[in-house]
Parts: sequence; C-alpha cells; structure tokens
Amino acid sequence: MRDLSAIVLAAGKGVRMNSPLPKCFHKLAGKPLLQHVLETIKELGIKNIYVVVGHQKEVIEDYFKDWPVTFVHQKEQLGTGHAVMICEEEFKKNPTGSVLVLAGDVPLLKAKTLRNLIDFHIKNNAAATDLTAELPDAGNYGRILRDSDGRIVKIVEKKDATPEELAIKEINTGTFCFDSEALFFTLKEVKADNAQKEYYLTDTIGILRQKGKPVFACLAPDYCETLGINTPQELIDLERHCLRK
Repeated sequence: MRDLSAIVLAAGKGVRMNSPLPKCFHKLAGKPLLQHVLETIKELGIKNIYVVVGHQKEVIEDYFKDWPVTFVHQKEQLGTGHAVMICEEEFKKNPTGSVLVLAGDVPLLKAKTLRNLIDFHIKNNAAATDLTAELPDAGNYGRILRDSDGRIVKIVEKKDATPEELAIKEINTGTFCFDSEALFFTLKEVKADNAQKEYYLTDTIGILRQKGKPVFACLAPDYCETLGINTPQELIDLERHCLRK
C-alpha cells in the first residue's frame, strides 16, 4: 500500500505488568507483542513504519534492529496524542495520504480486519476512521459516542466518562486510520485538560467532528482481535485464547 504509512505506539512502561520490560516486549506465543503487530503490518505491504519507543527503548531497538522500521523516541510519556505528534518530522520525509495508527500491545489484529478498516476509510473519504469493537464488558476502554445517524461524536475515556457513558458497550480499540494532513493539523489543537493530564489521540475525533470533517467508526468482526494487554493475567488469558485456536 504505497499511499499508506503506519505508526505503532510502543513507548509505554506498562506499570501494571509488574515488570521492568516495556509492555509491548512481553511475549505471546513465544514472540514479543510488538512483533505480532509488525508482522501484521508487513502483510499489508506498508513501506513506511514508525515505531514510537520510550521506556527501555534500547531493548526494543536492539531486538528489531534488522526490521525495516524507523524508531521515534518519546522522551516523556505524555499520552497517545503526543506519541503520534512527535512522528510528524519523520513523516514529512516520506509523506503519504493516509496513516494507520496502532498500539504495540494489541497482538491479535488480523491483516484482513485492517484492510477492511483502510478500505472503509478510503471509500468514505474520511478524515478519521476508528476501529471499534463491542465488548461484553467495556472495562477500562474509551467509549464510543454516536449521533442519531450512527457517526462518531467523540470518544470518552473511562476516567472522564459519566455513569451513562460507562454503560456503552462499543469501545475504541486504539486502532485508527487517518488522513495524514488532517491528523497532524488537528493534533496541534489537542489539550491536556483531562484527569490524566495527557494528550489523547482520541480527542482528535471530537475536534475533527466540530470542524465538520467526516469521522467514521468501523466495527471489528471479532472483539477478541482487538484486545490489548495491561496486566499479567490479561496476557495469560490471551495466551490461552491463542492455544484454543
């Protein structure tokens, strides 16, 4: 896919993993979580891949030193929006029309699901398309707020959500396809005025919506593909899921 780049967010420490390793470097089925993500991107034929690293970045950079990726160092972990924002200078060297943004700790996404997301995004000439999923228990994930026409109004993080919003089952998976120009322009307007004092990538959705830009959601066919890892137990559960397949 020549007119598509990918940004993979892999800077997090993963405090709840109770490990000195970067979260995305914990192993699932014998491979680091991040490797699963990069292998899926490779299936899509994406040439320009930017991996945002931070905590224990040397470990990740050394392991993937022979992979065709560009590492971008996030010195301070100021949120997902900030992580994407710092990729802009590298991105300008090899600009593309669209950019896929993925989390390095979501290892089970299939190439087919991502192709459907990309095709949906392009077909609708969208400024942004969020890959969403419906979970039995939405837990700590950001909730998707839609209008009467079914389009996304905004994404609300759990810590900022009302009780009514917490009851929503459709969640943001952390995987997006953006028009690259719209993405980097909008990130300049994102503020850290939230409970975490971080720059949320998800805030770009509400900003784009306010500007009248087309913003869509593309529902994943199987929510299990979209599950991320935040704790050792979640890693064990996902390992069991892989063994059952």
